[in-house]
Amino acid sequence: MDVIPSFGTSMNQRLAGKRVVLTQADDYMGPATLALFEAEGAIVITDTSDLRAAGACEALIKRAGIVDVLIANLASPNYSGIRAVDLDDVSWATTFDMMVHPLHRLCRAVLPQMQTRNDGKVVVYGSATALKGLKTVTAYSAARAAQVGYVQSLGVEVAPFNIQVNLIAQNYVENPVYYPPELRNNERFQASLKRQVPLGRLATAEEDARFALFLASDESDFFVGQAIPFSGGWTQR
Repeated sequence: MDVIPSFGTSMNQRLAGKRVVLTQADDYMGPATLALFEAEGAIVITDTSDLRAAGACEALIKRAGIVDVLIANLASPNYSGIRAVDLDDVSWATTFDMMVHPLHRLCRAVLPQMQTRNDGKVVVYGSATALKGLKTVTAYSAARAAQVGYVQSLGVEVAPFNIQVNLIAQNYVENPVYYPPELRNNERFQASLKRQVPLGRLATAEEDARFALFLASDESDFFVGQAIPFSGGWTQR
């Protein structure tokens, strides 16, 4: 696993005293988010359990108590390279079981308390593959697109309660799940990166976490149901 970055503590912490639930805290965007959010004063309730299990999402929110911010950091295998005609039912279902169904269950569990307080943030680490067609990743792309549709609909539904729900549609971001060090150091991958991404590089985990920090903070109060590309120009919308 990548080393968790160290962030300095700012004078004016943007999440001071906020209670944040972070899922899959030990992988994908979890470590960088945890480090940054704690440096910004948040009380982070981390979870590394299998959220596919019955009642797991509801139990997490109950254990957390008051939740000001939900960070839905949900990843799954992407089954890259498998054509749709060869994609089996288990692989297809796994992407939805890991990334879509838990998102709804988490939101369903946490929103009542946010609505009572008329305050709350939900930030989803999604994927830009939902915004741009790619061959041989149909299951993954479909699940990520389902996340986008869910966020767009839920965002406008809960906006009157002063709850902001938004999604980071990312790609080409350093993380130990999709871009392990051995891949990043591969010359062929580096050449492909320069061809595919206008910026010619991966984003750092810190850059991505700082975007999530903005969406989790009071600075993003006018963002509602957005799926915002974060991909170095790989996709534009």
